This record gives sequence, structure tokens and C-alpha cells, in this order.
Amino acid sequence: MSQDIRNLEPKALWNKFADLNAVPRPSKKEERVIEFMKNFGNSLGLETFEDDIRNVIIRKPATPGMENRKTVVLQGHLDMVHQKNNDTEFDFLTQGIDMYVDGDWVRAKGTTLGADNGLGVAAIMAVLESKDIPHPAIDALFTIDEETGMTGALNLKGGILQGEILLNLDTEEDDEIDIGCAGGIDVTATRAYHEEETPEGSVGYTITVKGLNGGHSGMDIHKGLGNANKIMNRLLFDGFENFGLQIAEINGGSLRNAIPRESVAKVIVAGMYDEAFVFDMQEIINDIKTEYKTTEPNLTIEIVKSDLPAKVMDLGVQEGLLRSIYAAHNGVYRMSADMADLVETSNNIARVVVKDGQISIQNLTRSSVESSKMDLANGLRSAYELFGCEVEFGGSYPGWTPNVNSEILKVLVDIYEKQNGTKPNVVACHAGLECGILGTNYPGMDMISFGPTIHGAHSPDERASIKSSQKFWKFFLEILANIPAKN
Repeated sequence: MSQDIRNLEPKALWNKFADLNAVPRPSKKEERVIEFMKNFGNSLGLETFEDDIRNVIIRKPATPGMENRKTVVLQGHLDMVHQKNNDTEFDFLTQGIDMYVDGDWVRAKGTTLGADNGLGVAAIMAVLESKDIPHPAIDALFTIDEETGMTGALNLKGGILQGEILLNLDTEEDDEIDIGCAGGIDVTATRAYHEEETPEGSVGYTITVKGLNGGHSGMDIHKGLGNANKIMNRLLFDGFENFGLQIAEINGGSLRNAIPRESVAKVIVAGMYDEAFVFDMQEIINDIKTEYKTTEPNLTIEIVKSDLPAKVMDLGVQEGLLRSIYAAHNGVYRMSADMADLVETSNNIARVVVKDGQISIQNLTRSSVESSKMDLANGLRSAYELFGCEVEFGGSYPGWTPNVNSEILKVLVDIYEKQNGTKPNVVACHAGLECGILGTNYPGMDMISFGPTIHGAHSPDERASIKSSQKFWKFFLEILANIPAKN
């Protein structure tokens, strides 16, 4: 890792981020970072413990003169999305993130950076370690598995936290203050299928879709970005309709909360259609690239001859698969009628795997309105069940209803305006923040979310603004100094 990171200002923030990013911490594999955080708290002589699900809580008393202020919960999540470019050799289970400075941005070499939510966690660590930052009594809550199930927040029991105000440091535009977010539900379709012997006289091809931007399946879902699974399905559908293409394997996408960037399919066509198939595919590829020339300038679609697979998918099941993915909604489903420019409901067809007689289609459906979330989820279920899939709903979590009369919101708006000479954007976001979940067991807690500018989260293009981190740090410290007094 470049020493340049540790020399950035504010050093307290960037040094803690560098320490954190040296620890492997992919979702559901947080053992090392849990121990790291416990050791950190214990080294400061602060009360430090795990709850039953392995969230880490560190308590710090108020600084002199701040004892009469409300206790504040500072909250961030320990895990990070593990995405890398195909040509990057990297093991998220054993390696720390390799960072570098690029102008105003901190980036990682070929992988996600972990600024989501590492910068928020680092800011909390810096305050816990500080000896000269005024603050009220603090409950620092470091949750686990936010990115792939909100497991930590969902299993945090009531009565553990002592704070009346919660500051969630997990948003990604420094001019925004979040007061609401979307809930979500995993929709998973599976079915078995019969494999047939590859017909004689067939020709094998590998189709590859790559070079898409990807990104956060909530925050970036409205940008018209390409979905590798949808693009691949379009190619396979045309090949099947016109040339009897048969599928041997599909491997598309990765995590539910990442817009899929890549997909690879192994297929066959009859030798008699060889040249016509390639010609037709190239015309479709040209059309798709023209459609996405603005939003996806680096989109690459390749069709190359490959070894002939031994078996292929039964044609009847294959037709149902292709038609169901075509019918399944992807992208924005409904915009909010109450907040301008807010996506209310959406779906991400995140992962499609066809191999060895098994089909798996994984979706993440989000909405700030529970009934709309379930409406879309049921629409997806219907599309997949029509061709014989078993469909399961899982990992459902609630949204966070905005409170425009929040006491802490007024504090943040006033401080932001004084520091920047302009009003912040008070918004709700289409990501899954943990505030809504935490509020179920702490219904009286006054919650707010803010953070530094981070672009490209959940993709190898993730980057954090250095200038924005300075703005965020100044804002954060002033908020802590102005937490309201106890009632």
C-alpha cells in the first residue's frame, strides 16, 4: 500500500482507514476484522464487547463538559463488497486492499476499495482514539454482514445500545443528509433440468459479455447501466429463436447488490448455421453497443469458437428459462410520488448460473414502500414459476421512514449551512441503510445518515474523494460538539 495514503489529511481518518484496509473483511468472512476491532477497543482501555451475532460495540465516556449531552450511537458496518477485475489476481480472504492516490481520489488496484463503509468506520475509530475531540458519551456500533443480508443489524437485540441519537456514516455524497432508505428482499429462483447429449455436427461457441460499469444495485439503478445477465439473455434468445442455439453453461454476475458486469455462456449451434449465426450475432452486438454507447462505452461482447461441450440443456426448459428472464423486470420499477427523483422500487437480476443440471437466478428487489416491494417480488416469482422454478423469498428487511421533524436533522442542516454557505440536500436513498432495521428494536432513536463522497461503490472503479473526506471530517466533528442536551 502506498505510504501516500497515510500522509493524506485528515491523517487521523486516513491512517485508521489504512489500518482497517490491511485486514481482510469480505461479507460473511469477518472473523479477522471482528478481532481487529475488539483489539482496537481494548487497546484504548474502553469497554468493548461482541453481541450474540458478533457485532462489536465499543463505549467511550463523554469528554469533560459534555456529560449533559445525549448519548450518541456512531454506526458503520465492518464488511465490504469483494469485486475485482477479471485480470486482477487477488484473494480477498488473505490480502489487504492495495490503495493508491489518483489526483483527488483514493482508489484500489483492480478491486473494490472498501470505502463503503470503511471510511465511516475509520472516522468512528479516529474519534474513539482521540484525546482532544469534544464529544458526548459514545456507543460505537460496528455491524457485520451489511452488504449481503444486513445480518448484524437484523439480529441486534434491543437494550444493548444506550444512545438516543444514531449517526450512521454510510452514505456516499457529501452534500446529502439521508433521512430514509429502501428496504429489500432476495428473490431466488431454482430448478433442475435434464441434460442431453450434444448432437452430432454441432459447433461450440463461448459468448462473453464484459466491460460494463457495474455499480451499486440501489444507488446506481436509475443510471441506465447495462446488466450483463439481461444482455446475455438477449443474445441467447435470438440465437435460440433463429438458429436453435442450445446452452451448455451460463455464469453471469456475482453479488446481489452489484449490477452485473460480466457474463459467460457456452453454447452450441448446428454446423450448417455456423456462418449465419456469427453474422446474425454480430448485427445484434452492434445494435446493443449502439444502444449503450453513452452509458457503457467500454462494453465488449465476444463470440469465439470453443471446445464442444459434452452435454446441453433440454430445449423445453431452455425456452422457459430464456423467456422468463426476458419477462422478469430489471431496473427501476416505480419512482417515488412523494420525493423528487427518488427511485421507489427496483430490481436487480444479479446472478444467473446454469450448470450440471441446475438453474439458479438471484435477484435483489428494493423499495421504500413495503407493499410495492412485495408487488414487484410477486411479479418476479410469477415469471419464474411459469417455467417451473421453485421461488424463495429471503433476507427481507424494512425501509426507513423519513422523519422531517427530527431534532438531529435540524442540527446537521444548521451546521452544514454555516460551514458551506448553502443548504444540504435532505434526501431518502434507494440503498439499504441499516437505520430502518435498527429502528425496529430502538423505535425511539433519532437517526440520521451522512458521509463523504464515494463513487463506483460495489465495483472495482470504487473511489473516495480526498477533498470530500476533509469536508466530511470537519462536519462530523462539529456535529459531535453540538449534540443536544439530555431532556
